[in-house]
Amino acid sequence: MESTEFLVVGCGPAGATAAREAARSGVSTVVLERDAVVGAKRVCAAGLRPGFCETFDLPRSIVHLDPPRLTLSTIRKTYAFTLGPAHTTTREELDGTIASLAQREGAEIRTSTLFRSLERDRDGVVIEYADTKAGARKKIRAKSVFLAQGSSARLDDVDPAFRYPAWRDGLLTCIQYRVYPQTPAIAETYATLEMHYYRSPLSGQTIIAWMFPKRDHLSIGLGMGPKVNGAALRAELDWFLPRVQARLFPGIAYTIREEGNLLYGGNPRPGIAADRVMVGGTAAGLVDATTGEGIYEAATSGRYAAEAVGAAKRAGYDPAPAYERATKRTFYARLRHRAKLMAFLERKPDRFDVLFRQLEGAPRFAELLQHDRNDFTPPQWLYLYVQAAKFGLRAAFV
Repeated sequence: MESTEFLVVGCGPAGATAAREAARSGVSTVVLERDAVVGAKRVCAAGLRPGFCETFDLPRSIVHLDPPRLTLSTIRKTYAFTLGPAHTTTREELDGTIASLAQREGAEIRTSTLFRSLERDRDGVVIEYADTKAGARKKIRAKSVFLAQGSSARLDDVDPAFRYPAWRDGLLTCIQYRVYPQTPAIAETYATLEMHYYRSPLSGQTIIAWMFPKRDHLSIGLGMGPKVNGAALRAELDWFLPRVQARLFPGIAYTIREEGNLLYGGNPRPGIAADRVMVGGTAAGLVDATTGEGIYEAATSGRYAAEAVGAAKRAGYDPAPAYERATKRTFYARLRHRAKLMAFLERKPDRFDVLFRQLEGAPRFAELLQHDRNDFTPPQWLYLYVQAAKFGLRAAFV
């Protein structure tokens, strides 16, 4: 049986970053990617945090635009905020670029490969996968494994440590149109990231929708509860799209490319490491439930996996516990809080207005919420607790 030191399943931001940084540290690395082209089938608004390219040593050429403004809209009002600025790209460019850099460092990426099963033996972890190009089942043994297949990952049967009955409750069915206007939209469009939160007049469900501008198109999409058929999703987006057009590109003809997939918006997975196997990115539930942001969290989890594997190679121990500690310490408190906040807001959608009004009136509050909890000083924590108490009191009367 062929073997490698580190095997990665999935070549998104988590898997590709893990492969790149592990290979750079001298770890022999193989990546299994189900799609024929890395990043080609990802439904994602593809917004990046300020400084993302610098943090992960990526070329600025992947960035389409640098919108300095974020708007949060409800059915009643739009609230505006200043960003860092943020960046927009596409997943084809983001994932493909990181994958190319991983290959340059020596990682091997195998496309059209479907993960099937995992078992452990005394020499490592044996992965079985389907090579859809060759039409064959194959196996490869690795000293450690990183599972980063995204929200569609089915881990309940992989290892009892990864079972999470509430996983499906956090899934969102999403649809996105890449809208290509024949002439440019109004100038404001290209300087703004839009997030919309409202109760659908068609289904009564809470909708999270977005408009993110790119060089040649606008990513306009939405997500809602886990069990929604394609026709119902399309109807929701067809209701939302004309309202965006009326504001941003009125009377301009356009063409559409449609994309659909599952995203995640619940609590992070309780168990993400067990006996030489690690779970990262969206497969681990590392997604901010209030915004759908998960690219930064995914890439960081890939970095932590690579660091743990590199250290384990030198010292000869299981990298999984160190990876889990680092990932949970960085993200879990914030992500669990955001999931709880989103559930609180969805129960009474008028609470979105209460929160957004407070954020708009307290720029420092809005700015701090863009940072990780580990970055806060004691005075900043005190300020945040005061703001949270104010929001709780105001929301209680809604």
